[in-house]
Amino acid sequence: MLSFLREIWMFMRVRKKFWLLPIFVMMILFGGLVVLTKGSAVAPFIYTIF
Repeated sequence: MLSFLREIWMFMRVRKKFWLLPIFVMMILFGGLVVLTKGSAVAPFIYTIF
């Protein structure tokens, strides 16, 4: 996992694609939200937001 993050960082640094960083961060946050609320009682309320 650490090598994957390092590889993405090197790609963004070499090619000056720093605008991709917020996209990756939001994808990680939304993915974590879906995983954490999958079996929760809060899940129906989270799904209505989106």
